[in-house]
Amino acid sequence: MIQHAQTSLPPAEVLARAKQFFAERVPHAAAYPEKEGGTWLVLRGQGGEEIAMAALPADGVTRVRASTLLFDQAVSRFLSTLPAPVGSAT
Repeated sequence: MIQHAQTSLPPAEVLARAKQFFAERVPHAAAYPEKEGGTWLVLRGQGGEEIAMAALPADGVTRVRASTLLFDQAVSRFLSTLPAPVGSAT
């Protein structure tokens, strides 16, 4: 499943928070960095399942896209922790 979010955080902060969140906040479904670049991250967890995430600046916000097969609920929880873009109604 692919999930999307927008946030006021810069891309590097989004990815740093993702690494911490998936290592510490979801102990029953922990995932750890396997590969990463400036705006993307691949986390590997239980049974070799992965979370692929990208955080890109666009139009004054950071757009976050995450893809996974097994960690849908944990990804949704993580995305809900990101602050909304400044001036957003949500």
